[in-house]
Amino acid sequence: MAQRIDKYGLQVDQTLATFIEEQALPGTGVGAESFWKGFSELVHEMGPKNRELLEKRAEIQGLIDTWHKDHKGQPHDAEAYRTFLEKVGYLVPEGPDFQVETANVDPEIAAVPGPQLVVPITNARFALNAANARWGSLYDAFYGTDALGDLPAGGGYDPERGARVVARAKEFLDEAAPLMSGSHAQLVGYRVVDGALEGLILNAQDHRGVQMTQSAQPSAGKPPHVEHGIGLADPAQFVGYLGKADAPTAILLKNNGLHIEIQIDADHPIGKSDPAHVSDVLMEAALSTIMDCEDSVAAVDAEDKVVAYGNWLGLMKGDLEESFEKGGEKMTRRMNPDRVYTAPDGSNLTLKGRALMLIRNVGHLMTNPAVLDREGREVGEGLMDAMITTLIAMHDLDRDGGNSVTGSVYVVKPKMHGPEEVAFSDAIFSQVERALALPANTVKLGIMDEERRTSANLKECIRAAKHRVAFINTGFLDRTGDEIHTSMEAGPMVPKGEMKNATWIKAYEDRNVDIGLACGLQGRAQIGKGMWAMPDRMADMLEAKIEHPKAGANCAWVPSPTAATLHAMHYHKVDVLARQDEIKAGRTRATLEQLLTIPVMDGRNLSDDEIAREIENNAQGILGYVVRWVDQGVGCSKVPDINDVGLMEDRATCRISAQALANWLHHGVIGRDRVMAGLKKMAEVVDRQNAGDPMYRPMAPGYDGIAFKAACDLVLEGRAQPSGYTEPVLHARRLELKAAQG
Repeated sequence: MAQRIDKYGLQVDQTLATFIEEQALPGTGVGAESFWKGFSELVHEMGPKNRELLEKRAEIQGLIDTWHKDHKGQPHDAEAYRTFLEKVGYLVPEGPDFQVETANVDPEIAAVPGPQLVVPITNARFALNAANARWGSLYDAFYGTDALGDLPAGGGYDPERGARVVARAKEFLDEAAPLMSGSHAQLVGYRVVDGALEGLILNAQDHRGVQMTQSAQPSAGKPPHVEHGIGLADPAQFVGYLGKADAPTAILLKNNGLHIEIQIDADHPIGKSDPAHVSDVLMEAALSTIMDCEDSVAAVDAEDKVVAYGNWLGLMKGDLEESFEKGGEKMTRRMNPDRVYTAPDGSNLTLKGRALMLIRNVGHLMTNPAVLDREGREVGEGLMDAMITTLIAMHDLDRDGGNSVTGSVYVVKPKMHGPEEVAFSDAIFSQVERALALPANTVKLGIMDEERRTSANLKECIRAAKHRVAFINTGFLDRTGDEIHTSMEAGPMVPKGEMKNATWIKAYEDRNVDIGLACGLQGRAQIGKGMWAMPDRMADMLEAKIEHPKAGANCAWVPSPTAATLHAMHYHKVDVLARQDEIKAGRTRATLEQLLTIPVMDGRNLSDDEIAREIENNAQGILGYVVRWVDQGVGCSKVPDINDVGLMEDRATCRISAQALANWLHHGVIGRDRVMAGLKKMAEVVDRQNAGDPMYRPMAPGYDGIAFKAACDLVLEGRAQPSGYTEPVLHARRLELKAAQG
């Protein structure tokens, strides 16, 4: 049993209480008594409303279930369905047009589109990597991935591949910051003359149409004769440099708000063989990163929450570090410093060395045993996150060179169902601000549009937080999980792989952008798109993910710093702000009826092979994720799929797979015996895929471990889980395992 200490009627786990009083509070100006009093008031005033909202969710879901049962076997009547949803309060009346009023928003949120990382806050190394992913090497990203169409062979540096990397990077420079004529590949150097950048070119008859290449350079031993320099097609793209003007060591360019640093080093192994001695092209990449306390972590008690809060504290104070061994050598990772350049006018130009950090709290559903209320109930974990993560962020608000330059705290709030729950989140943070003596609306709110009731009422959800909303996004996986669960009784759903072509998904993705722009988010907030889940498929990402900025999204999620570096290229190709203007001026909004189209199979008969593939694909994904979650406390990792393709898995991916099987089981497409046979068969596959992990505990042949039981629960009891969420099952089973381990 945890040791607890009474704090104004709260029974607080001693581990958490000690962390707050000895680490989190000092330096904030908030006294311990004031904090605990405010926290107790938050819990006891907001807790009943939290429970009431959850009861309303369940009540509405029950009414929807009954409606579908009553209309079973009848053609779907979209008009009658919408009328019913309005009657039960699922759909709320849409009010007049309005514009959000969010103020004091950092430029990474308001002004500059770019990639966004999401990482588990419980992993300090990942968190540091994400914070430092503001800048990334384009050379490394091309060389070390399949972005060029193939992977490096290994066994040392490959000069031929290196030449391909350099050529592709200079093609990118020609696209993002073209010269007045010719190519960056033809240059033999750079210099700054009277505040302007010149690319130096070899002797040629006509520099305006120069065709000089590296092979045309003078023979060895004869210095090249540089006749002239060529400027940028848009001279304003040159914004700074390092070193001397006539011999810079770095050139800083800017395009669509993002920076590019051309690094120059004649002694570097790459630079010495380059005509212009370019050693790398550094990309401003992950402008923002979400430090996640939710779907990508496994935090079930005070011990786990203190790890999460401790890493957030280190990030907000700027002193987080993590030591590890790599290649037999001990390394220590810290947060990168800011970058200081000489501007064209000779003044200093300072750019952030780190991504702007947001913190994702948990939603309204889960409780946590770290704190009990005066009646002995576990408190809402969302209330705990709101109070403690905001307190910790106060360390940053008055810190030079800190996270926010505008004095804001950015909290992403997931899994809210409709405007009433968004308004509740707004009220929570208003009370937190009062308790911590912060100015109103210091906390900016990110609304994750990942539940069907929120999508259908998005305009009113934004209105409910119009003074603090700084982020909306689409999250296909959670949204699909809720799509299945909400309409569970409507019939068997289409296979998971076909969901992306369903009518509702196109409407959902477009409406999110259209409504966000209509509510004035442009220039005040991010409109985001979801994760690229295949970190090893960078060539495919470069092909596909450009659709996100084209869709008008000024940020989109990526799974790694390398992916952020490559995805940044898309924001150089697409002027997102201009694209948003085009959308506002000319696109017809998808209808609510399209959004509410239920993706049922409508009498379609699947072959036995199709059913078997669907069972095995979903079962393998569930098991591969759950076994690490329950046994090792890993909430997000690269999990091999049934074809051994590594996918970034978190609770959202698990939710859709579990709900897909639960739906087919409920409607008799598959039977319990077949589900269990599929789970056991895939347990053997997952065991084989994890054979090299010394921490891994096999599920077969006993199939009696806690992790395997958790996976079974998610499917067999999936229909009864609140909103189809995986957290209740996973938390219970993880706590069971921790208790068994003592």
